[in-house]
Amino acid sequence: MTAAVRAWAELLRVSALFTVPGDALAGAAVIGRRPNRGTALAVGASLCLYEAGMALNDWADRDEDAVDRPHRPIPSGRITPGAALAAAGALTAAGLMLAARAGRPALTVATGLAATVWAYDLRLKHTQAGPAAMAAARALDLLLGATATAGAGTGATSSRIAALPAAGAVTPSATTTGFVGASAPFRSAAGKRRGGPVARLLGRIGRAVATATTDREPRRAEPSRHVPVASRPVGTARTAGATGTPGVVRSAGHALPGRTALPGGATRTMGAVHPAVRAAVPAAALLGAHTYAVTAVSRHEAQGGSTAVPLGALAAVAALGAVAVRGQQGSGGLPRIPGRDGPGDHHPRPGTPASPGVLLTALTATYFRTAAEPLLHAALNPSAPLTQRAVGSGIRAMIPLQAALAARAGGAATGLAVMGLVPLARTLARKVSLT
Repeated sequence: MTAAVRAWAELLRVSALFTVPGDALAGAAVIGRRPNRGTALAVGASLCLYEAGMALNDWADRDEDAVDRPHRPIPSGRITPGAALAAAGALTAAGLMLAARAGRPALTVATGLAATVWAYDLRLKHTQAGPAAMAAARALDLLLGATATAGAGTGATSSRIAALPAAGAVTPSATTTGFVGASAPFRSAAGKRRGGPVARLLGRIGRAVATATTDREPRRAEPSRHVPVASRPVGTARTAGATGTPGVVRSAGHALPGRTALPGGATRTMGAVHPAVRAAVPAAALLGAHTYAVTAVSRHEAQGGSTAVPLGALAAVAALGAVAVRGQQGSGGLPRIPGRDGPGDHHPRPGTPASPGVLLTALTATYFRTAAEPLLHAALNPSAPLTQRAVGSGIRAMIPLQAALAARAGGAATGLAVMGLVPLARTLARKVSLT
């Protein structure tokens, strides 16, 4: 590994990358779906946004690191601050563009995730809201996987039609403009002005994403299905929406809510992504709670000295393990979505455990063992090295927790695939520090 490559690996903390794909994979599993093209796009977007946060974190903390961590790439002079900030901007733009390929709802979630990452690094990190911001970012990452997976599984027209947000939802264009087009300068916790290069960089990201996601295809008018009332037999309902409600089509004598007719007899599902997100919220909350606990401990890793915080994190890990091992009851009422991914859908029966007990218990035990022991050591001896070890173990514990969340929703194969990232993460952690 050359000196330049090692410097960037340290800046981006590449050893922590393996904790990211499990978010999207777990998001797919908790809505009762196997990974698909949307899941892959969500993984790519998550990796880009995660690494953007890493680069931005070191750029924002360069003065602090010069005192506490002079060996870090920026204070040691191996990477310039401008290069780190440019990398953060480029990775953010790449992440948003990948999310846009998965559909507009996925872009909306990804934009919120990017905004949370930038707000944390530039303003919230050293405030009481810091752990909550990090928890929100990790929860949004899981929701990104669920949204992208659901949007890609609704048929051939998913990216432009089936993934459209429901009426009243915030559109990605409005969200993107509000985030990346902000001209007000950021201020760090110390009150230092960060507006110049950051505001210009965010403006460039906004213009790039807006250009990449603009729908340039002309809209084709669909043939009218309206039949004049005078020409319909008495008692016959309108062709489109036999129940009199827009977006309802009758098929074989059954109403299919949330679908509209397409030429040739096809149908498209409208708003299916929103039940998927609702189904993923409990799992996202569990992952966010773990992130909150680990982030709270990380605030003391430079100097150590806290006993209560590691003990609180240990109690949180125990509680999360107890909740996770109980299993998920069904998939939140999400209907089976036919189409290309039909054979890949798996929807547990409501009211029945969604995962074999042995596998779920093993994954939850792995999660608890990975996170709990270092936290206990840090509570008994709150030195900086043991606190840093507890933070690193808490980050690695994300992987078995993601696997457990997938398995409890019925995605046993997905959970095992996520666990396959553990040896890779362990090997790379020996070369590049997680913190």
